[in-house]
Amino acid sequence: MKSSCAYPSLPSYSPTHYFCSSFKRSARMLEKMEAFNPDKVIEDFEALTKDVGTVQRETLKKILELNGSAEYLQNLGLNGRTDPESFKSCVPIVTHKDLEPYIERMMDGDFSPILTGVPITGLSLSSGTTNGKRKFVPWNDDLMENTLQIFRTSFAFRNRDFPVGEGKSLTFNYSSKPNKTRGGLTAGTATTNLIRNPKLKAAMKYLKSHQSCSPEEVILAPDFNQSLYCHLLCGLIFREEIQVVSSTFAHSIVLAFGTFEQIWEELCCDIRKGILSSRVTAPSVRTAMSKLLRPNPELADLISKKCLGLSNWYGLIPELFPNVKYVYAIMTGSMEPYVKKLRHYAGDVPLMCGDYGASEGWIAANVNPNLPPESATFAVLPDIGYFEFIPANEHICTEPQPVDLADVKIGEEYEILLTTFGGLYRYRLGDVVKVMGFHNSTPELKFIRRKSLLLTINIDKNTERDLQLVVEEAGKLLAEEKLEVVDFSSQTDVSTDPGHYVIFLEISGEASEEVLKECCNCLDRSFADAGYVSSRKVNGIGPLELRVVWKGTFQKVLDHYLGLGAVVNQFKTPRCVGPTNKAVLQILCDNVAKTYFSTAYD
Repeated sequence: MKSSCAYPSLPSYSPTHYFCSSFKRSARMLEKMEAFNPDKVIEDFEALTKDVGTVQRETLKKILELNGSAEYLQNLGLNGRTDPESFKSCVPIVTHKDLEPYIERMMDGDFSPILTGVPITGLSLSSGTTNGKRKFVPWNDDLMENTLQIFRTSFAFRNRDFPVGEGKSLTFNYSSKPNKTRGGLTAGTATTNLIRNPKLKAAMKYLKSHQSCSPEEVILAPDFNQSLYCHLLCGLIFREEIQVVSSTFAHSIVLAFGTFEQIWEELCCDIRKGILSSRVTAPSVRTAMSKLLRPNPELADLISKKCLGLSNWYGLIPELFPNVKYVYAIMTGSMEPYVKKLRHYAGDVPLMCGDYGASEGWIAANVNPNLPPESATFAVLPDIGYFEFIPANEHICTEPQPVDLADVKIGEEYEILLTTFGGLYRYRLGDVVKVMGFHNSTPELKFIRRKSLLLTINIDKNTERDLQLVVEEAGKLLAEEKLEVVDFSSQTDVSTDPGHYVIFLEISGEASEEVLKECCNCLDRSFADAGYVSSRKVNGIGPLELRVVWKGTFQKVLDHYLGLGAVVNQFKTPRCVGPTNKAVLQILCDNVAKTYFSTAYD
């Protein structure tokens, strides 16, 4: 990295100062949780968003004062300055790759102030499903406090429009076991760091119905399938008390109720006899569940009757949980393809989109819970980080010219830059968002796509969103035969000349040869990118290849990632499998049932 600023010497580091500061921040968090008042939270948010320009300057000042002694910032020559102008002139725009050498040192056991002014408390591990490589990101108490602030804010607005009582939540949460890096630092998935944090457990007590119906032992179960089985069983046991069905991602809920379709009779048998299935072998989980299970033939008969009375499982969620108020999860971006199925299970129960963030940090809260997932927007919290926005239409070869949070314009698309309390400075998140409006003076963002191109061979440029729209068009043809796309992925095959796109589709049932051939042609002709269209016309890109995979193929992909230590809460199906992700590509290729090529391109 380059900077025109001078490089001063590093100051001494005081562990005592760190632990005192950490204690004070933890005390503030607990004080806020104990005093949780939804009306006061909304009032504070309204005040916070009146003048985001001023709040952002103060937030940057706090970040730089807290982390000013970090080696990274010291070497860039800020010399204690905390104003945005000095910050931008000294600190370069970076990606995760730029920070990897610093993070590697932390993993090796270097506990000096490297990226933050005080040692970090652990590392968050991304799922690795976006680009096939897992990322380590610094984690500390300040980021935990940001998380709780986001949760409090969105819950306050949600509870105002959809009030819940003293009930429970059927929350499909799963936790992997944290690992130790070679230097002794704790590293876990982002969701694991949250779930295992005692501050989150304390906060949930004040969010009424968001107390999970499942014992902690179920959430921390060593095996995902056993955990899922018990989550469903707990939900049925407490069916009258369930007011919210939730998970981090929509995919997890769809997966859960898809599994329920297959195992509901076994669940009813457990409830009828009061004895847990032998499929659950973890001693801690069996002990915890034995405290909940009692023979209940009446409940088993009721659930059985409801399942047998459903048509294609439509409205399954309200049938099972008569007092449920809404279904809550992240439903944007790579989760959008699952919304249709989730709505099928939910029937008339509202779907609410979870908040906007990433493994690197939180950005915005959903303060408009009445909006459907397809239209969801997120209001930026101006005090949880310092945000800059690169206009998305800037030419790739030009030097980025970011604008501040207060200067974004309605209708424009931007790539987000994050500066966090956790040691990321002017970090390219890789997300492109559109400014849909303002809540007071803070922008309301709509997630559009990942910045990185998904499918490209020469001059063609197709993103994850483009692929999703193409698959949706093909899905309309399948719907005519009462079939649906279960999941999908893609690949650019350049082993042929010319190269061509490969689309992997898993379908809910058997489609006719005519429909599948038509789907293949539909996929090819639905790419609207001018570079793709022109390349196809002159045979610069070859005919599109549709590979229909066997039922359960994408479950095998999920199992592969779980085997690597990922958790279902964070799982996102890789929408394009590159050459570095050989294991997933092998799974897809090994499970191809039928192959089709599109016909001549007009």
